[in-house]
Amino acid sequence: MTDLSDIDEQLCEQSQWDFSDLRAIFINCTLKRSPEVSNTQGLADGSIAIMRRNGVTVDVIRAIDHEIATGVQPDMTDHGWERDDWPAISAQVMAADILVLLSPIWLGEKSSVCTQVIERLYGNSHILNDAGQYAYYGRVGGAIITGNEDGAKHCAMNILYSLQHLGYTIAPQADSAWLGEAGPGPSYLDAGSGGPENDFTNRNTTFLTWNLLHLARMLKDAGGIPVHGNQRTLWDAGCRFDYDNPEHRA
Repeated sequence: MTDLSDIDEQLCEQSQWDFSDLRAIFINCTLKRSPEVSNTQGLADGSIAIMRRNGVTVDVIRAIDHEIATGVQPDMTDHGWERDDWPAISAQVMAADILVLLSPIWLGEKSSVCTQVIERLYGNSHILNDAGQYAYYGRVGGAIITGNEDGAKHCAMNILYSLQHLGYTIAPQADSAWLGEAGPGPSYLDAGSGGPENDFTNRNTTFLTWNLLHLARMLKDAGGIPVHGNQRTLWDAGCRFDYDNPEHRA
């Protein structure tokens, strides 16, 4: 387990909130298979340590270690693929109050693996919860990015937009990133990179983590997003909320 900094340890000690019933999942979209070192995981470990220190159950998945089929259906074995590990991963996503997507930067974009994960998340976005809302409602999303070229904010913008479009709620300062020098310089975990000591990145990682925890706490305590005006089941049944109901016009 990653050691907490003095300030992070102090914040955990002073916390008056109980997060022990929360569950988070971090999906690492590195292009490196285990056991290769993932610099993006190295940055995310700080956030994970804060959550675990506060009693949160945290699952960590390195997507590329799994056989995730390409497509936008819940289970691609129903569409010609011999194997698809996504349904098992999706079950962990649906069990979590918090989802954080981790991605390196390649050519200014999030990784191809991250795109695939978002596509598979999208494949489940039609599923409804017991209240008739889209199933990702009431969950919180975040993003963590590393790289040696520009594009951190662009990647975070894309990931966070995608998550909110699927139904996730995005907290303030829901992203954290570290960028090394442009070109083939040291990566986050390399000796002399300055990454783990970077105060700006460390601050944003701490803010990201606590904001995700606070928002997840508020949503869980409130029973999720209020159901008025966003229930797919009622809309399909002909209810148009503030619009005239086309099934009952004179």
